[in-house]
Amino acid sequence: MTGNILTKREKDVFVLLIQNRSTREIADELGISEKTVRNHISNAMQKLGCKGRAGAVIELIKLGEISI
Repeated sequence: MTGNILTKREKDVFVLLIQNRSTREIADELGISEKTVRNHISNAMQKLGCKGRAGAVIELIKLGEISI
């Protein structure tokens, strides 16, 4: 894949996720519903071929999409 793998919003969600924010906190901060947060996480995991949030975070760090 070339370019950005995730949408800006998916990346925003993961940046907050690695700051140990809950789904509710992420939803409140981004002004979206908790279901939308979960959808963004699921979509990102599918794009990355990962089965869990932790695996997705590791993959995104490896790809240089997010940093800790």
